[in-house]
Amino acid sequence: MPYWRLSNFYFFYFALLGAWLPFWPLFLQGEGFNAEQIGYLAGIMMATKIVAPSIWGWLSDVSQRRMMIIRWGAFLALLSFMVIFLERGFWWLALITAAFSFFWNAILAQFEVTTLAYLGGRYRRYSLIRLWGSIGFIVAVSGLGLFFDFYSVSYLPLVMVLLLIGIWVSSLLVAEKGKAEHDQNTGQTLKAVLKQPAVITFFIVCFLMQVSHGPYYTFFTVYLEDHGYSRTVSGLMWSLGVIAEVVLFLFMHRLLQRWSLRVIMLASLTLSALRWFMLAFWVENTSLLLIAQCLHAASFGSFHAYAVEVVRRAFAGGLAGQGMALYSSLSFGAGGAVGAVLSGWIWEFNPAYTFLMAAVACLLAIAIELKSTLEK
Repeated sequence: MPYWRLSNFYFFYFALLGAWLPFWPLFLQGEGFNAEQIGYLAGIMMATKIVAPSIWGWLSDVSQRRMMIIRWGAFLALLSFMVIFLERGFWWLALITAAFSFFWNAILAQFEVTTLAYLGGRYRRYSLIRLWGSIGFIVAVSGLGLFFDFYSVSYLPLVMVLLLIGIWVSSLLVAEKGKAEHDQNTGQTLKAVLKQPAVITFFIVCFLMQVSHGPYYTFFTVYLEDHGYSRTVSGLMWSLGVIAEVVLFLFMHRLLQRWSLRVIMLASLTLSALRWFMLAFWVENTSLLLIAQCLHAASFGSFHAYAVEVVRRAFAGGLAGQGMALYSSLSFGAGGAVGAVLSGWIWEFNPAYTFLMAAVACLLAIAIELKSTLEK
């Protein structure tokens, strides 16, 4: 198994996310865009995340040349973003964002399938590879934060181009992998899989989990500043959450061996609800804030590992690419978009209520899962 070649891809992919999330709005602000324009550009990014993974998942499953699709996606993402050096107007940046994110958002789901194919019967060790994505995110956030204390944020596009080159080169180093055992044709169709009640419940639960993350990804830093925390502390809190995720990934393969997927899922949702309640009502208590950030290991880490394993089992028979793409589109895409919009509406009324909404979304997911179990 090419452990380091697979890990390199995750490292660069999530390092780019670590450059984009905290610093792209600052770059746009420096270019003279107002909050409304920045919001529209962020919306374009989210919209492509809903549609792109499914389109590229279908292409990958039909062609059975998954790494070729990933390489082209990485290359076209790089090519699309490089034209940012030609023009910086709003509509030009909107076009760049749409094109770049269409390709970039599509390749991760397909690489997840390739990773599982390489792991074969050792699929529980997925988390030991995926943790390098978390490390990449931490390196980018901390390193660029220090860099931009001394140099202008206008260097961000150049940094992103270098990271996109890293993603593309990493994809070239991973050979095409033949069908894994779980990817062999079993005669089932995508429509038949999607009609299964357990699969429907799974996607609803994943959607609600990402809805709950809307306030966190959209307003967490602003929320902390409103309660008197410095930007340095805010950055440390972001890093703490990802560090907790890394630690969880180190031990996730053991948890998968010891506990059922359903137990892991319900525990993740319960701890996530607790995390959002703590942020809603006790954000000014630094000790509880530290605990809440450590619970990122559950709200993202263990839940994502659970979801990838469900997709691996449910979407066999050459459907792995489309299954992973649907998971990405319906959760991170649609769920993330709805969560962001809802939190924006509620924020104007009461910022704390945005995190209360997040907790309610997790509790609703738990209720739906328990109801589906009783109906079996």
